[in-house]
Amino acid sequence: MSDLVTTEDLDSRLEKHRTELTGYCYRMLGSAFEAEDAVQDTMVRAWRSFEKFEGRSSLRSWLYRIATNVCLDMLNAGNRRARPMDLSGPTPVARAQLSARPEVTWLEPVPDGRVLPSVTDPAERAVERETIRLAFMAALQHLPPKQRAVLILREVLAWKASEVAELLESSVASVNSALQRARATLAESEPAATDTANPLDEEQKELLERYVAAFEGYDMKALTALLHEDATLSMPPYDLWLQGHDNIVGWMLGVGSVCRDSRLIPTVANGSPAFAHYHPAEDGNGHTPWALMVIEIVDGRITGINSFLDTDRWFPLFGLPPRLEKE
Repeated sequence: MSDLVTTEDLDSRLEKHRTELTGYCYRMLGSAFEAEDAVQDTMVRAWRSFEKFEGRSSLRSWLYRIATNVCLDMLNAGNRRARPMDLSGPTPVARAQLSARPEVTWLEPVPDGRVLPSVTDPAERAVERETIRLAFMAALQHLPPKQRAVLILREVLAWKASEVAELLESSVASVNSALQRARATLAESEPAATDTANPLDEEQKELLERYVAAFEGYDMKALTALLHEDATLSMPPYDLWLQGHDNIVGWMLGVGSVCRDSRLIPTVANGSPAFAHYHPAEDGNGHTPWALMVIEIVDGRITGINSFLDTDRWFPLFGLPPRLEKE
């Protein structure tokens, strides 16, 4: 297929790259909504400057160059998105207080379908999922913007150093140096190797089924048996996070006891198993949204429960129902 496209079919050609560009911008920015804004800006810039595109590079490379510049401009504002665990130590449940921080503080979840293009190579598919995990995304946020771009292009998307140098209008030596520095930074805060969700093996499926039964039944003994001893619970936009069986169970039997009689509906976020968490409705008729719960699993135990509470943002993005009717 020729990369010398006409304006008549440009729109359809651009759209073919939307998902992979959104994945790239998401890894750069840490926000599903900012990533979609960045891609839309990229598409608009591509339309406006298409007459200057002379086919010296591929259309895909040209779009990545535009998207990179858009992301670097957005990151120049200095925002670095984080998880609660990146900002403070764990809080003992006895001293736990809910303190919200602005939306722009937090690393945001994303539906896999928005950022992972359809690929047939199992190894490539595994890398795609691995590199949108919350832990990996949080580690990327420690990198300066240009190092982040180099690492994603080279290690995630498997671009050649010469291709990245051309995109960044830099030298191969500069790209290789940036990659070395990025690798060194990630090595200092190496992301935990949590399990990805697709496909789940039988052990993982059984673990998640037991988790749903324990949570919906509010059986703390059964829940504790599923948690790693150092498991964490976080609840953005609150900066509080808890660690360990006693603190998590103490929270759920105290302030968190409003979660009794909840319903969990399975979904997938950030390449990981997730649940739409619904509370009993105040009017007593069915259940209403409470949180998007992203689960992290290592070696057959749950190591992280990440509950994103801004359901007005997350449930529509994930295509989740606004209410569960009473059965």
